[in-house]
Amino acid sequence: MKNTLLAISLLCISLFSFSACNSGSSAKSPYRDANVEQFKNLMEKNPDAVVLDVRTPQEFAEGNIPGAMLVDVNGPDFNAKVDAMDKNKKYLIYCRSGSRSVTACNAMADKGFKDLTNLLGGYQAWAQSQN
Repeated sequence: MKNTLLAISLLCISLFSFSACNSGSSAKSPYRDANVEQFKNLMEKNPDAVVLDVRTPQEFAEGNIPGAMLVDVNGPDFNAKVDAMDKNKKYLIYCRSGSRSVTACNAMADKGFKDLTNLLGGYQAWAQSQN
């Protein structure tokens, strides 16, 4: 009986410690996600926002969001190009499907950019919404 009570007590203490330690540990993302409709609304409401395409030049040439600026997240000059950008502007970022744009958002956040939005589903979702 003592062993059972001791085991239950230890389990309760462990669970309490785990939940207390983890209750505030969910870090806020350094960027927002937006679906196509939200992304379009942000573009319309923020004409000074920079629409950033982080795909390859070939992908960009095959189709892009009008007004987008190309900065290949995997290109050798990505960091230099980002370092030259205004950290105080709003950036609307996309890639093909949404993965590389997350990488770009995180890299830019690490450099001090504060207003970053990632297009969920990337250019694929954008192009599909145009049909």
